[in-house]
Amino acid sequence: MVATAALTVAGLVTGPAATAATGCTAKYTVTGQWGSGFGAEVSFTNLGDRLTTWTLEFDFPAAGQRVSQGWSADWSQSGTHVTAKSLSWNSEVATKGSVGLGFNGSWSDANPVPASISVNGVKCDGTIIDPPKTPAPQLRVQGNKIVTAQGKPYRLLGVDRSSGEFACVQGKGMWDGGPVDQTSVNAMKAWNIHALRIPLNEECWLGTNGSPSGAAYQQQVKDYVNLLVANGITPILDLHWTWGEFTGVDWACKDVTATCQKPIPSARNAPRFWTGVANAFKGNNAVVFDLFNEPWPEFGTVDREAGWRCLRDGGTCAGFSYEVAGMQSMLDAVRSTGATNIVMVGGLEWTNDLREWTQYKPHDPTGNLVASWHSYSFNRCAAVDCWNTEIAPLAAQVPVVIGEMGADNCGYDYVDALTKWADTHGLSYLAWTWNPWGCTQGGVLIKDWNGTPEPGIGEGYKAHLLTQDPYA
Repeated sequence: MVATAALTVAGLVTGPAATAATGCTAKYTVTGQWGSGFGAEVSFTNLGDRLTTWTLEFDFPAAGQRVSQGWSADWSQSGTHVTAKSLSWNSEVATKGSVGLGFNGSWSDANPVPASISVNGVKCDGTIIDPPKTPAPQLRVQGNKIVTAQGKPYRLLGVDRSSGEFACVQGKGMWDGGPVDQTSVNAMKAWNIHALRIPLNEECWLGTNGSPSGAAYQQQVKDYVNLLVANGITPILDLHWTWGEFTGVDWACKDVTATCQKPIPSARNAPRFWTGVANAFKGNNAVVFDLFNEPWPEFGTVDREAGWRCLRDGGTCAGFSYEVAGMQSMLDAVRSTGATNIVMVGGLEWTNDLREWTQYKPHDPTGNLVASWHSYSFNRCAAVDCWNTEIAPLAAQVPVVIGEMGADNCGYDYVDALTKWADTHGLSYLAWTWNPWGCTQGGVLIKDWNGTPEPGIGEGYKAHLLTQDPYA
């Protein structure tokens, strides 16, 4: 006769390289029973990261139950304990992939189903267990490397997530409706993301504009930063949208308030912004500060040398109606709080031009200063020859972080070449952007907040990140 006895369980499955809690289902079914013999099928479905090998185990409840002959696994039995190990052709199991195996056996007295099944040593009992989380490392600068507190080189490898700069001034809340919970962080970790750059709005932080603003805005930033750090992801806080009217070119945004990107921040607000941010995160050197997103003061000063001086020194700059906050004054605001966090400092041409960076860098008494470089396919410095002549010599002296990178299309070619070059030269890099906006003209990595990659840029970059170790 055919028996209907079966066991179905769910629980945790971990592979050798698992990095997060994941679930599985497992099922044991007696397919037939005759005299002292029986047949059984066992299966499991992997709901977590890809498995490269697996071992399934269970215990027979009765002493007389034995495995006689099995298939689709290397079966063995010791006492009542049964082990089935993967074979070369079915050892790899993709996420949501299933494996079916079975055996014929013998029994006496009774033939009950096992009480539980385990895969890779973890009991499948329906419990989801979060593995211990390794927090993001405390960081500092040593020579031309970013290193951990223990002196181990570390690269910032990840993505940018837009919304903190615009949502609060566009009636879209804090994060433009996007999640900032553990599930959304797990989606990033599935890409092997270890750094997240978060653009911020100066006036929303200071409480002079937008909703949320002031303490409410600040608390949401703090909560997100704490969640990221706890999950091993380095937050990079970037001053993105600022106050100040600039009318030097026809195509520039003319708004006075922080509702768009400006060429350079104001002395009125930017130092206060960085004093507040530094006070909030000083003592936590897992957090990195990016002083200003993409400077282009040379469009006001006209002269490049004057642009570099304006960028560093601020004050009264030709072409600007407001007093400028230079990199030195913003850095001084950070250091005046006692914060020793790593600080990123950009250059000209939307920080694609770093040719005079060493000459005009601000003075940092802590030495925790890195160069911020943005690289898009439509920039002036967008070819290997330029990278070799302008960026590589700088990277030999100070750490260089590619704070943004991308292309004017949804292909992966440009980012593929750039990341391979950056890996060779030890640069950190982050791609724009982790937002499901639909990739039509480039700059979008994901289709949804679950981290489904866009074809081309998303799929290519995810595959590349999965090969990288920030400690390597």
